[in-house]
Amino acid sequence: MKKILIVFGTRPEAIKMAPLINEFKLHKDKYEVKICVTGQHRELLDQVLDFFEIVPDYDLKLMKSKQDLSQLTAAVIEGMKVIFDAFHADFLFVHGDTTTSTFAALAGYYAGVKICHVEAGLRTYNLDFPFPEEGNRQLTSRLAYLHFTPTVVASSNLLKEGIEPKYISLTGNTIIDALLFASKKIKKNKYPQIEALKSTINSEKPLILVTCHRRENFGQNFENICSALKHIAETNDVQLIYPVHLNPSIHDVAYQVIGDVKNITLIEPLDYPTFVWLMKTVNFIITDSGGIQEEGAALGKSIILMRDCTERPELVASGLVKLVGSNPKRIIDEATTLLKNQNSLQSDAIQSSPYGKGDSAKQILTVLNEHML
Repeated sequence: MKKILIVFGTRPEAIKMAPLINEFKLHKDKYEVKICVTGQHRELLDQVLDFFEIVPDYDLKLMKSKQDLSQLTAAVIEGMKVIFDAFHADFLFVHGDTTTSTFAALAGYYAGVKICHVEAGLRTYNLDFPFPEEGNRQLTSRLAYLHFTPTVVASSNLLKEGIEPKYISLTGNTIIDALLFASKKIKKNKYPQIEALKSTINSEKPLILVTCHRRENFGQNFENICSALKHIAETNDVQLIYPVHLNPSIHDVAYQVIGDVKNITLIEPLDYPTFVWLMKTVNFIITDSGGIQEEGAALGKSIILMRDCTERPELVASGLVKLVGSNPKRIIDEATTLLKNQNSLQSDAIQSSPYGKGDSAKQILTVLNEHML
């Protein structure tokens, strides 16, 4: 029986790893699986664990107030060494491009564990955008044994970097698995936060979802973004709803600059099922997120992306994503165009997606089984 360790620390990682964890539960005869969370996101992470009914075996509780990347990096490596000493894993699964994923992978490499990288191969080839995620995922690719890619473009990136084809598997993205799971669960159950949110929404107005959290948008860039949001709100009969990230560089500025704008509704971060419901409900999305691009596309939502480049070029090519950076005029122009052209809400059904059909976790286990033979 092979020993599997799955490590994650942030809310997006948890969402995308949850389908894989649940798939492993169906194969307890082949695998001994342990779950480790680093706590890189704390409250947001716990919400996802509850929703997907995941109970970690190890919780490193690493996040501390005002912790910088160097401190977090050192804490992840040191914390993971303790785990590897206690649980001698054969394979370590990490996800994407976070500090947790990259430096858990490095600790695993030091421990002689085979690294399996989920959502491998995403690239902008600009180490400053997004920072530090682009550097993280390139580093993880050099350490990984198996690379599970979400798209043909991601696979092509790894091939160009000299990764052997036999170690690259196109599996789609587990975010579609999670989105399907969440959609079904929301239909079957009532969630208080969803019911509370409904009371804040004016169904007679177009509804725009806003999120922003990237480090490259801190400072003047975020002030420019807030200026654009304020202009959109004040010049259109529309409602913007903005779950504000907890980082003070975003949270404090947002409440200071646009907190009193009449038709911008600032709210605290939402739990995952409520956020899925909100994505289905809105007309379109303004964001700098990676995962929301994928989720929004699967829901057929147009996305104004407040970044200068994206590691998901498939969505730009499809026309669903418009790259605008933090330029206020470009944000305003794209929002104005979408408001003129969208007369009704789009379907909340899951669309055909470049990220797969919702069976990515199953495909990943199939590949793993083949490499165990």
